[in-house]
Amino acid sequence: MKKNTVLLKTGIIGSVIAALCCFTPILVILLGAVGLSSLIGYLDFVLLPALALFICITIYAIARKSKG
Repeated sequence: MKKNTVLLKTGIIGSVIAALCCFTPILVILLGAVGLSSLIGYLDFVLLPALALFICITIYAIARKSKG
């Protein structure tokens, strides 16, 4: 039972962090401050698949929890 809870927490926390970084300029400001602003163009290639992955993990954990 503990595995389902950890999986659900991982999915939810990862989804929230990826969504915050996708839809707010948190990473743009952070990368600009650090001096890595050349990476801003590649953020969509990393963040959108990460968001999709964490949403799938959350859905999978909820489905497993409802079956058990």
